[in-house]
Amino acid sequence: MHVCVLGAGVVGLTSAYYLAKKGCQVTVIDRQSDVALETSFANAGQISPGYSAPWAGPGIPLKAVKWLMQKHAPLKISTELEYKKLSWMLKMLGQCTGDAYSVNKLRMMALAEYSRDQFIDLRKNIGIQYQDGQGGTLQLFRKEGQVEAAEKDLKVLKALGVPHQMLTPEQIVEVEPGLRPVIDKFRGGLRLTGDETGDCYLFCQSLKKTCEELGVAFQFNSDIKSLYVQSSKIKGVETQLGVQGFDTVVVCLGSYSKELLQECGIDIPVYPVKGYSLTVPISDSSYAPVSTVMDETYKVAVTRLGGRIRAAGTAELTGYNLDLPKSRTDTIRYVVGDLFGQGCDLTEADYWTGLRPMTPDGTPVVGATEISGLYLNTGHGTLGWTMSCGSAAVIADIIAGDKTEINSQDFSVERYKK
Repeated sequence: MHVCVLGAGVVGLTSAYYLAKKGCQVTVIDRQSDVALETSFANAGQISPGYSAPWAGPGIPLKAVKWLMQKHAPLKISTELEYKKLSWMLKMLGQCTGDAYSVNKLRMMALAEYSRDQFIDLRKNIGIQYQDGQGGTLQLFRKEGQVEAAEKDLKVLKALGVPHQMLTPEQIVEVEPGLRPVIDKFRGGLRLTGDETGDCYLFCQSLKKTCEELGVAFQFNSDIKSLYVQSSKIKGVETQLGVQGFDTVVVCLGSYSKELLQECGIDIPVYPVKGYSLTVPISDSSYAPVSTVMDETYKVAVTRLGGRIRAAGTAELTGYNLDLPKSRTDTIRYVVGDLFGQGCDLTEADYWTGLRPMTPDGTPVVGATEISGLYLNTGHGTLGWTMSCGSAAVIADIIAGDKTEINSQDFSVERYKK
């Protein structure tokens, strides 16, 4: 079976790896010159199954209104009227119920936990190195209300067997001593000890070499123009070089999946949510994070990557705009300075932006379509790296006709037709 994987980000690359392990002949096509040069390039550095939760939930609409009025807001919405944005927002609002939140969170955490297990196996089986760490994630709460809200999520964590610890401020500094100068700003924390960290770009570069050893072919600098479909069956992919024939095609194009699929009559509710990151060298490790801390107030994650600090955050609904204005990086810069300002010189920071492919319910779209031979692995939002190995293993099992290790129906595009 000759499988074409569209997209060489972390989701496409892991899909290629697991398909090659199944014995498939795999070709990866991407418009960039190498792997992981878009959304996977400078993400938050988290593999965080414990933090996997949908954005849509009870109380979120009111919170969103308050966020929009904050100076350092975790959410920005452009004033430009755009049908796709408004349609996606309405669908997300429809998921802001208690019942929907519970269903979506369970689905997301099940996939993320499974994915983390695949990461562990990868390290054992191929010895992949990517500045990985297993120090967990620490959510920081500046307000008592955040501590109380976290208590409600503990039932789900316990039900899924996710290791966790609720911490007092005194216990926080034992885990993250670099926070000692500012610990009076926090009321508590939730530590997710099973979460991991690492450099997604390095991971992709390393996995690319393994894929090549397995026979995976890469076609870079190739613009994907359309899917070639005849009689409801995939026949190939058209690039600037013409149509290439394939038995099976897996769409892993993140935010760009939607438009390609619409030409085939498949509509997936994926919208690009723009995020920002900064990377800065550590000047004093005693005032730097040990692992990852998530400032729950500003929704900014700050991660230790070797001798660097990576911080990422902000959700901006502004279409496919990739501008990098200073006004949008101020929040992540503020949080790093507020938490670990003594450990780095922010004048040396490098800034970056990328588009996260979000679904209204937070759960990615993984599985078959109504077109024979056409499969999806997209819509992972902010959790693309976290869920990448798990969703790739699932799609490889589906294509190979093997039984999936977790319930794959939860991720099917068919859920949007109900």
